[in-house]
Amino acid sequence: MMQGSGSLPEGSVPGVVIGGAMSAGFDSILTPEAVEFVAGLARQFDATRRELLAGRTAKRRRLSGGEMLDFLPETRAVRESDWTIAPIPDDLLDRRVEITGPVDRKMIINALNSGAKVFMADFEDSSAPTWDNMIQGQINLRLAIGRKIDFTTDDGKRYALNDRTATLIVRPRGWHLVDKNVLVDGEQISGSLLDFGLFVFHNAATLVEKGTGPYLYLPKIESHLEARLWNDVFDWAQDRLGLPRGTIKATVLIETLPAVFEMDEILYELKDHVVGLNCGRWDYIFSFIKCFHARPEFVLPDRGQVTMNVHFLRSYSQLLIKTCHRRGAFAMGGMAAQIPIKSDPVANEAALSKVRSDKEREAGDGHDGTWVAHPGLVPLAMEVFDRHLPGPNNLARRCKDVSVSASDLQAVPDGTITEAGLRSNVDVGIQYLEAWLGGLGCVPLHNLMEDAATAEISRAQIWQWIRHPGGILDDGRDVSVPLFREVMSEELEKIRGQVGPERYDSGHFALAARLMDQLCTSEEFVDFLTLVAYEHI
Repeated sequence: MMQGSGSLPEGSVPGVVIGGAMSAGFDSILTPEAVEFVAGLARQFDATRRELLAGRTAKRRRLSGGEMLDFLPETRAVRESDWTIAPIPDDLLDRRVEITGPVDRKMIINALNSGAKVFMADFEDSSAPTWDNMIQGQINLRLAIGRKIDFTTDDGKRYALNDRTATLIVRPRGWHLVDKNVLVDGEQISGSLLDFGLFVFHNAATLVEKGTGPYLYLPKIESHLEARLWNDVFDWAQDRLGLPRGTIKATVLIETLPAVFEMDEILYELKDHVVGLNCGRWDYIFSFIKCFHARPEFVLPDRGQVTMNVHFLRSYSQLLIKTCHRRGAFAMGGMAAQIPIKSDPVANEAALSKVRSDKEREAGDGHDGTWVAHPGLVPLAMEVFDRHLPGPNNLARRCKDVSVSASDLQAVPDGTITEAGLRSNVDVGIQYLEAWLGGLGCVPLHNLMEDAATAEISRAQIWQWIRHPGGILDDGRDVSVPLFREVMSEELEKIRGQVGPERYDSGHFALAARLMDQLCTSEEFVDFLTLVAYEHI
C-alpha cells in the first residue's frame, strides 16, 4: 500500500500547482505521492463530475418550467426487484447516536470522547473551507487515527483521547465545490476528490490495521448517477491502494429533493460500499426551495414552522426508513442542533424537551440512530434510542404499511410568514456568513449550533418571499427589497450592540451584509451561498 512522506518540491508532480501556503506540518499531508494520487482522481473523474453538475442545472431548469419530480420509469426494475447491500462492518452495526462537527483539533478530541457511537468529522457544511482548515484538518485526523492527538488551551487545560472513542466517519465536500488552492492541469480540483483522496491515502491502511476502515458520509448527492461516480472513485482508490473492493464504506445523506426519488437506485449503485442513508433535514428544506424557487405556488412559511412533522418532511423520513430496511441499510435520523443553556434552567428544559420529542419520533418510526451537534445532548438521545431499539439497530424492522407518493414528497406546508421569521433569517444569514468568512463553519447562534444549511434556508426564503406574490407577512405587508433592506439595517445595529463596536468593525459584518443582499435580491437564484462567499476567503 502506498504511504507518503517528505515535502513537495515545486514541479515534483507534473501538471499540479499548489497555491496554498505550506504551513508547518502541511508537507506531511501534501507529499508528492499523495498529491499524485489526488491528481489521478481528478484526471480520471472530474470530467464526469462536471457533466453531472450540468445535469443538475438542466433538471432545475425543467422544474422552473413547471415539471414535477417523480420516480424514474427507467429504473423501475431496480426498485421492484429483491436485492440487499453488502454486509455492514461490526463497528458500524450500532450507530444509535452520532455527533458531528468540524475537523479542528479540540472538536475532534471532544467528539471522539463524547460517548456517541460515531463521530462524523466534517470538511463540508460545518467547516469553512479555508486552505488552513482543510489541510490542518487532515493533519488532525491522521493524528487522531494514530492516537497521537492532543490539545492544550491558553490557560493550560489539556485534551487527549480516552481509551474508548467513537467510530470515525469523514464527510468530504460535495461535488459542487472546488478547492482553488490546488490546480490539476490548470483546473481547480474538486473539493470532494481532494478531501477523500488525502484522507484515504494517508489513513486507510492504519484504519484497517486497527480493525475499522475508511468510512465516509457523502453529501449533497442529487441522483444515482452521482452515487455511481462515488462508487467508481472508491473502486479506483481501492485498486491503487491495494485494498479489497468494498473496504471503503459510505453513508449517503439524502438532503436534496431529487435524491429522495432515487434512494433505491443510490443504494444499488453503491451496494458494495454503502451502509445507510441519512435524513439531512436542513439541506433538504433548502433543496425543496431551490428546486421550486421560480414557482410562486411553492412559497414556504417561516423556517420555524417547517418541522419534521409537516407532510412532505414526514413522508421523506418514513420513505427513507422503508427503503433502507428493505435493502439491509441503516436509516439515520437528523440533527438536533440545540446547545444546552446553562444560564437558564427553564429555557434549557424547554430546548431539551424539543430534542426529546424529535428523537422519540425518529426512534419510534424506526430510525437506526440520530445526530446531535453538542456532547451535552448525547445522553438524552442515547436514552431515547436505548429504550426503542430492540438491539444494536432497527434493521429487522419493516415498514410495509408506509406508502409515499411523488405528490406527498412535494406537498407545500401551510403556515405564515412573520416579521419575526424575516428578522431571524436576516440575523442568522448575516451572523453565519460573517463567521464563515472568518474561518468558522460551525457557529453557535441563539442556543443553536448553525452550519451552512440553515444559512442557506434563511437567504433562500428571503429571496423566495421577495420574488413571489405569496411573500406577504401575516400583518399584510409585502416582503419587498426595501423592507428586507430596512430590516437588515436594523438587525445589523442589533448585532453591533451585541458584539460591541470593536468586534463589529474588525470583523466581516459589512461584507457579510453585502453578500446577504446580493443573495437575497439578485434576479437569478444562486445555487449555493458558499460558492459566492468562497471567493472572499
